[in-house]
Amino acid sequence: MYFLYGEKELAHLKERDPLLGRAIDEIGMIQREVDPDLFSSVVHHIIGQQISTAAQATVWRRLQEQLGVVNPEAVACSSREALQRCGMTFKKVEYIQDFAQQILAGTFDLEEVAQLPDDQAIQRLCTLKGVGVWTAEMILIFCLQRPDVVSFGDLAIQRGMRMLYHHRAIDCKRFQRYARRYSPYGTVASLYLWAIAGGAIPGMRDYAIKKGGNRR
Repeated sequence: MYFLYGEKELAHLKERDPLLGRAIDEIGMIQREVDPDLFSSVVHHIIGQQISTAAQATVWRRLQEQLGVVNPEAVACSSREALQRCGMTFKKVEYIQDFAQQILAGTFDLEEVAQLPDDQAIQRLCTLKGVGVWTAEMILIFCLQRPDVVSFGDLAIQRGMRMLYHHRAIDCKRFQRYARRYSPYGTVASLYLWAIAGGAIPGMRDYAIKKGGNRR
């Protein structure tokens, strides 16, 4: 299952931002996988914090093999040692087990979170151990498929903006100006900024200031 968008969203972004529009035409459609299950999505994103995408995939595969199904019951029935053997740190195991216990105790309502507006959903997700604003924003995108999420805390988003608009730095004011321009389809813009940051357009470089004041 992939994040859903189409010509309506692309036409809006192209009209509002010709530079982004040219990048969209060059890159083409982007398919990014989503996980519609909110519990497993939270667990997946906790696992992925501060490790590479490849390492995250390895740990996630091991966890799926260990549990069969990544749900609150399976996590709660597993020992810390068994979960750690999947490749997680002690802290991440603690966060995931605490999350599972909250679901089983009824103190965290997944269905309620799924219905909340973006800002309230982020606040609620951030009450979970191990979940900060960036992680919550990624859950909004890659699980709940919210259409207008552009994360200031995502370094690749900032890199994509620097590359696309030839900026040496992206401060909060500049970031918000672009986010307003993309709205209400900021998430689709995010997909393209990630692609740009990853080198999807040959010859497009990062204008970030190096230490010492030199430009790349």
